[in-house]
Amino acid sequence: MYYIKMHSSDLTFKKVKIPLLSDSVSAGFPSPADDYTEENIDLNEHLISNPFSTFFLRVKGDSMINSGIKDKDLIIVDKSLTAKPGNIIIAMIDGEFTIKRLSIRNNELYLKAENHNYPDFSFRNHVDIQIWGVVIYSIHSYL
Repeated sequence: MYYIKMHSSDLTFKKVKIPLLSDSVSAGFPSPADDYTEENIDLNEHLISNPFSTFFLRVKGDSMINSGIKDKDLIIVDKSLTAKPGNIIIAMIDGEFTIKRLSIRNNELYLKAENHNYPDFSFRNHVDIQIWGVVIYSIHSYL
């Protein structure tokens, strides 16, 4: 089973300014002349469009590994967005949270795992499926 640990958000937070370099990153050899800061960036402005309907979750498991979402990733979920086929969503199935891709097959909705070791969930086979929100970003560490 694939579990998600919920993190509550405190809307009263201190903004931290993070430097944004003026040039994009080169995949070749970097130029020392490009090593200066142009401005500060607020990640909230870039990652969160609807702060009162957005929450963060910590992923546990590997059922979405082929979509780039890995164990221990932090995902950002927006509850105000309407889930459409193709979106990665957070759903509650029979009282447990899961992350899956909302898909359509033979004119029926189902939740698709992005790892062949996990089953898909048909809306027909599960009476109690609730969509909680659409995943808008995934943040993972390379360490």
